[in-house]
Formats: sequence, C-alpha cells, structure tokens
Amino acid sequence: MPEQDFAYIIVGGGLAGASAVEGIREMDGSGSVLLIGNENHLPYHRPPLSKQLWLGKKKVEEIFIHDRQFYEKSNVTLSLGTEVAGIEPGKKTVRSAAGKTYHFGKLLLATGGTPRRLSVPGGDLEGICYYRFLDDYLRMRKDTGEAKSAVVVGGGFIGSEIAAALVANKITVTMIFPEPYLCNRVFPGSLGMAIQNSYIGRGVTVFARDRPQSFEKKGDVFVTATEKGRCIESDLLIVGIGIVPSDALAKEAELRTDNGIVVDEYLRSSHQDVYAAGDNAVFPYQALGRQMRIEHWDNALNQGKQAGRNMAGAGEAFTYMPYFFSDLFEFGYEAVGEVSAELETFADWQRENDTGVIYYLKDGKVRGVMMCNVWEKVEAARALIRKGEKVKPEELRGLIR
Repeated sequence: MPEQDFAYIIVGGGLAGASAVEGIREMDGSGSVLLIGNENHLPYHRPPLSKQLWLGKKKVEEIFIHDRQFYEKSNVTLSLGTEVAGIEPGKKTVRSAAGKTYHFGKLLLATGGTPRRLSVPGGDLEGICYYRFLDDYLRMRKDTGEAKSAVVVGGGFIGSEIAAALVANKITVTMIFPEPYLCNRVFPGSLGMAIQNSYIGRGVTVFARDRPQSFEKKGDVFVTATEKGRCIESDLLIVGIGIVPSDALAKEAELRTDNGIVVDEYLRSSHQDVYAAGDNAVFPYQALGRQMRIEHWDNALNQGKQAGRNMAGAGEAFTYMPYFFSDLFEFGYEAVGEVSAELETFADWQRENDTGVIYYLKDGKVRGVMMCNVWEKVEAARALIRKGEKVKPEELRGLIR
C-alpha cells in the first residue's frame, strides 16, 4: 500500500492532539496535518464526563473541542477509530493496525493514558466500567436508568467525582479504596476526613483501608468481595484507580521513556522530529525545577498547543504552570504547582475545611497552592511559587484571599 505524506502527524485524538492542531496553524497555515484517534468520536473535553454531564450542566454535543467543520477548514485529515500499530522515527513513518503507512515531517505522540485495571479474580468481567472515555459515560448513563446501587472502587479524583455524580442521580453508592481517606495524595488529613464525612453525610458508604479481593456476577448483580471480608452487591461497578501513560509506541520505537515519554523543554522526545504532550509526557517543569508528568486538562490544553507551535518551528520553551480543579459536592478547588500531601502544608482557613488556601512547602519554599472555594487566584499562586523565596508558614496567612 503506498505511503501518504503529511507535514505533521498527530497520534492521539484527545485535548492535547486537538490543541496541537491550533498550535500548528498559528505558525503554519498550509502544511498538511493528519490527526489519528483510536476513539470514533471527535476530540472532546474529558472533565465533563465525571462532572457537568451528570449534573445536567452540559449536553454531550457541547463537550467536543471543535466541530467537524473546524478540521475541514484547518485542512486536517481525520482518521478516527484507528489504532496505530507502530512508528519508525528513523524512516519517519507511522503504521496503522489496518496496514496503512503514513510518512511525517514532524510527529506528535499525544496518546494520553489508559485506565489502570485490577488484576483480581473477576477484574475483567463484562460490565465492569474502568471509567475514562465518552463511551464509558454513555454506557453508564444508560445503565443508571434502571440501577439503584453502585460500587465505586477508587478514592482519588475520578472515584470521588463519579461517586458524587451518582449520588446526585439518586444512586446509592459504596466506595472502596485502600487509602485512609479520600484524595489522600493531595488533601491534608483534616481536610480529607472532612470531605469524606460530607460524603458519608450524603448517604455514601465508605470503606477506606480496604480493597476488592474478587468480583462475581450473579444475574445482573455484581458481587464485590473485599480483603476485610465484606461482601457488597450492586447494580453498577465502576473502577477509577488512575491511569498508566500510553507510551508503548515510544518504547517500541526506542524513544526515551520513564513512566511516560521523556521530552525536553521544547516538548521534543529523544528523536528530534518526534514530540509528546499531555498525560503521557514527562517534561521539565521549569518553575519547580524537576521532571513531572501531569494528568490534567489544563496541561493537555497548553502543552498540546505549544508542541504544535514547536513542530511548526516556533522554538519556544514550555514554561507554563498548569492548574487543575475539581468539584466534590459543594467543595470546589483550583490548585497549581506541586500539590502533594507528602509535603509540609499550611492551611489558611477562612472557614475550616471549606473556604481558604492550603500552601504546600518544601525546604521553606512554597511549591504548590490549593485554593478551596476561593476563585480567580491561580495567577497569584503561580507568582508566589515562581518567586521561590523562603517563607515562614505564618507569613502566608492572608496572602491569597
């Protein structure tokens, strides 16, 4: 089969890939672009899948990043529902699972991540939803019509958001996770316990410090057995325990990987004509002076665009500081920088465990900031982190309000 030539090929039909199209077109109005996605849908925003779609604040047709017309006007060839079997950076080719070969000038790997799966007996049962994609939402939305109960495995971002969404849809929810409290990687203990208690107050059964041992199906009912001897029946079984970066193509092509595709400040991989951006990219986070891989919407949006610009010759270092956000019932937050409960934290509460700012410090310097029900202060938090000055925790009181 003859090769097709493209100036730019983007592998990955998510936010980073769609944003790269915008970046390319800012620098190069005519170079041919091929966007390959393994889902059958146009690129879409992922946060609504666990938030606004469930709460009736958005409709499915409103979550797509661009309509089909945008890609036609931008002279982008779309190849959706297409699996890529391999890339050969030396030959500058991309090979699809269907046997088509494409030749590129510059290549972007914006392959994102795949849901982490459970290896327990019954972990691959039909009907278990490893929640991540639009098709998962569509199926779960349909199934919730008749469902009355759900087990949600995972107490991180996705598990917490999905549990809240299901409660809002009058589903009785049981949560199971091995950590001591919800979102324990980012929340200090007192806040995590307060959020967890708010879930319990809304009727959610929380089994912390436990994990599934096996799954069975009896008719239409799932049966979850846990390590602590619990046995829970539910109509729905949803697993949200994080993702693993989709870096298999890069590994097979012998590009440098380390829990993701390693890129430089220009988002170039170890091959000068291959770039990576989004959930799969390990990049130098300039303001923090360390390598990071970030699985958030704002990072995919901005990194994808910068990768596109650089593929088209901009030569600009990626210095942006991405933020992330979540809504857990009435508790909403925005955060930026290194937000890890392993760091020293200082909480400046206006209303304890509800409204205020949490500062994350290392060696006396602010590394991350979480604004809880405090809005439009992300830029102030970025400026504080960029300063990199040593501070005493008490000096932070009232700094961001």
